[in-house]
Amino acid sequence: MNKLWCEKNSRFRTYLKEIREVSGQTQTQLASSLGKPQSYVSKYESGERKLDFLETIEVVEACGKYDLQELVTLLSDKSQKLK
Repeated sequence: MNKLWCEKNSRFRTYLKEIREVSGQTQTQLASSLGKPQSYVSKYESGERKLDFLETIEVVEACGKYDLQELVTLLSDKSQKLK
């Protein structure tokens, strides 16, 4: 895995954890709303498990985020060139 991909993956995981925390949910509460065990949330937040696109949408919606543009911007190469 190249360095850029690892960096993006790290930003992705951080974003998901932050929106969960901002939504006021614990891993257990979010997992329950997704119909999953707590370990599901723990594993994708730690990088042990990867989410596919549809799973990502489910997570952000369960956290009250409906506009994925923020995430796309965060992960785009252009956002890194602006810094």
